[in-house]
Amino acid sequence: MTEQELRALVREAIARAGAAAVRPEDRQPRTPAPAHSSHALFTLAPGDPDGRCLIEPGVACNHCGYCKSYGH
Repeated sequence: MTEQELRALVREAIARAGAAAVRPEDRQPRTPAPAHSSHALFTLAPGDPDGRCLIEPGVACNHCGYCKSYGH
C-alpha cells in the first residue's frame, strides 16, 4: 500500500466517523452550565472615595472583586 492510498483510506475513515458522530437530529442547543453559588458577588455600597481597597486600605483598589465574594 502506498502512502497516497493510506492517506485516502484514513480520510475516508475520518469522513465516515465524522458523519456518523454528529447527526443533525442529535444536535441540541447548548445551555450555559449554572454557576456555583460560591461565584456569586455581594452587593456593596460604593467604596472609599479615595479609591482605597476595602480589604487592605493601605493600597489602591484595583476592582478585583475579592471584597464582594467569598474569595473565590
